[in-house]
Amino acid sequence: MARNVPLRRSLLLRLVVTSVLIAGCSIAAAAWLAVQSTTRAFQQEQGRALTDDAYVYDVLVGYAATHPSWDGVGGVVEDLARRTGRQIILASQDRARVAASAGAPRTLPDKASVVIDPLETDPALQPGTTDRVDPRVVGPYRLTAEERRQQKVVAGKIRDCIRYEGYPAQISESPGGRFTVEVAGKAPDTTMTSGCGAQELTELTPTEQRAFNQLNGLANACLRRKGLPAVGLTGSFARQHSLIDARSDIPQVQACLDAARREQLDPYVAPAGLLFVLSPGGTEQTRFNLSPANVARITGVTALVLAVTVAVTALVAARLVRPLRALTAAAQHPDGTFGRVPVTGRDEIGVLAAALTGLTERRERADAQRKVMVSDIAHELRTPLTNIRSWLEAVEDGLATPASDPALAATLLREARQLQDIIDDLQDLAVADADGLTLHPERIRVADLLDHVVTAHGGSAESAGVTLATRTDGDPELVADPMRLRQAVGNLVSNAVRHTPEDGHVTVYGRASDGHVEIGVADTGNGIAAEHLPHVFDRFWRADRSRSRETGGSGLGLAIVRQIAEAHGGTVTVTSTLGEGSTFTLRLPMRRPPADAP
Repeated sequence: MARNVPLRRSLLLRLVVTSVLIAGCSIAAAAWLAVQSTTRAFQQEQGRALTDDAYVYDVLVGYAATHPSWDGVGGVVEDLARRTGRQIILASQDRARVAASAGAPRTLPDKASVVIDPLETDPALQPGTTDRVDPRVVGPYRLTAEERRQQKVVAGKIRDCIRYEGYPAQISESPGGRFTVEVAGKAPDTTMTSGCGAQELTELTPTEQRAFNQLNGLANACLRRKGLPAVGLTGSFARQHSLIDARSDIPQVQACLDAARREQLDPYVAPAGLLFVLSPGGTEQTRFNLSPANVARITGVTALVLAVTVAVTALVAARLVRPLRALTAAAQHPDGTFGRVPVTGRDEIGVLAAALTGLTERRERADAQRKVMVSDIAHELRTPLTNIRSWLEAVEDGLATPASDPALAATLLREARQLQDIIDDLQDLAVADADGLTLHPERIRVADLLDHVVTAHGGSAESAGVTLATRTDGDPELVADPMRLRQAVGNLVSNAVRHTPEDGHVTVYGRASDGHVEIGVADTGNGIAAEHLPHVFDRFWRADRSRSRETGGSGLGLAIVRQIAEAHGGTVTVTSTLGEGSTFTLRLPMRRPPADAP
């Protein structure tokens, strides 16, 4: 009968859990690694895109800062498009196309990427400008060639002086042609420049002074329009954009100064324009095209996760398939029989392996019993047939005649009856094996049944010197086939008398117990060894392996008893102590056997 496997040991549950775990871990690992790799790749691509955008912006702002118009900017736009892989369109404030790279769409997008105005730079793309004016816008502050030469001579003297003091000074030139001296990328402090005349470089040149005066006039004009008093600017170029009038309203004055600077510089720069930076496909939104290195990295991560998933799945599948292969190998045993399966699991496969092993053992036992039964049947039939043949040959040879030897006819009759008994027993077992043992149940008093059996075997018991008696507790009754039941009890009594020595006792008893009737046959015979007890109901089994008809019957009586007991829905058991005797017990239900009972 199949065993129910606990859920926690179920192969189905293990398969489901394993699949879920592998799928979950694979998805989680793939998602995490893909997100990490993709995020890193997009950050790199985004950084590159922002760098490209800032580069395009800086180049075009620088062009506008150094040119009074956009004439000639087409070549610059084409070069930027080639370098960045983008499509670039430059248009005026009224959305008229100024310049565009090859392949750019004719229709301008709805929104510009950024406004190109060197006097109002974008802090995000060009940080570091406090007043948002591009430092490359010089305008009227650009020095003449002579002024630049004089500035360079003074800067050289100051540099040499600072170097003489032991500092690594360098000269740098601004877009307007003014020279400055720097130490480690910044202006030197007073300790470095003391005695070197560094203040000479901060004085305004005639060109710068004129421009500075113009700026002052524009700023004061703005202040007058707002009803504010005029202010003066410092005379130092280093502080030319600062106001020092303590009476001024600084926010409003600073606003006028910024407006004045833009008004002063506006004629020297290109007009503000709209910049459109599009992806290679011409779409407005930014699209990141992964670089080959990032594509290779993401592909490698995916392949790694796939390889690990396949390896884990293969390992788990191999562990699950291994017992199935063992079962297949056992089922394909070369000699045509099932082999034993070395599977110790407790899941469905383990239960199947145990069942297959049990089937193998039962089949081996059945094969062994079949071989022994064939040998026993041949032996049982050979003995009486040999005796009959011998006597008939003697009659044929004239050595004996039935008329002159009455014992001859009795011997032949006894041997024929023995053959008939063996054949009848075999037929009963064959009918029982084919579920054809028909029962005709009726109500039976147990006491009457036992008396009938004891009376039938009283003569053989008396001849053997064995005392045969009955004992009944109460008056139990049951529903059974009386003929088959007498046959079963008779076989037990006959077996007991045969194995009980002279002056021994055989007791047949009956009693009711828990809805059953127990009929027992106890003797004081030789008993049965413990190792033989499991085999006493096997066919043709005898404790005495000499197979002598004097010490045992055909070896089928107890097998027939078991078949009759099982046909009635009962059991037969035996207990025995070697040297003291044995007790056989039939336990049958009192109720009527089922209507479909064979």
